Amino acid sequence: MANKRVLVKFSGEALSGEAGHGIDTQILKYIAQEIKTLVNADIEVGIVIGGGNIIRGVTAAQDGIIKRTSGDYMGMLATVINGVAMQEACEHAGLEVRMQTAIKMEQIAEPYINRKANRHLDKGRVVIFAAGTGNPFFTTDTAATLRAVEIGAEVIIKATKVDGVYDKDPEKYSDAVKLNELTYDQALQDHIKVMDDTSIALAKDNKLPIIVCDMSVKGNLLEIVNGNMSTCSIVR
Repeated sequence: MANKRVLVKFSGEALSGEAGHGIDTQILKYIAQEIKTLVNADIEVGIVIGGGNIIRGVTAAQDGIIKRTSGDYMGMLATVINGVAMQEACEHAGLEVRMQTAIKMEQIAEPYINRKANRHLDKGRVVIFAAGTGNPFFTTDTAATLRAVEIGAEVIIKATKVDGVYDKDPEKYSDAVKLNELTYDQALQDHIKVMDDTSIALAKDNKLPIIVCDMSVKGNLLEIVNGNMSTCSIVR
């Protein structure tokens, strides 16, 4: 499976390092170098980053003081902060980058325009999609799948802290079994949290493979887009 255009989804927590919150610039630098290996191999790259290292809408709204809608908008703004940081890191690595946001904020980034995003990708620019879908009650997983479909990505890669999909949390259960390949229906029916159900259903409808891999393994992204599936799990 050789891919020409991919979308990579990073969690916000991935940027925080051992601190568990905020942004670790050394991790940003590492991710930017991994993205650069893809660009140097003529792969067109879109990126979506979560905002959990700053704030989650569900968490912000859990005691009822902040409405869920407002909490989710706060989460969207967190993804913009992460997007700016990632843009800076990628540019520092020598890449040409554009960030587009689902909520208009022209002083910071372009508004999301599909044709413009595709044009940037055609020219070899990395495109960061921030602010989720622009709507509350939708996760950045759903935003990543939506953008992947819209830009015609051949695969979505969810870069996480584990090397694939397990039947239960490998950090909590020592007997967790890795699932190298599973179907969309398996992931939905067995409630295996590859991504949220809306994301998986959207991927299924559009026959978009979801790959889950360990972002800490250097060179892993390039190995995967070149067809090496031994270091990840795939849902299709």
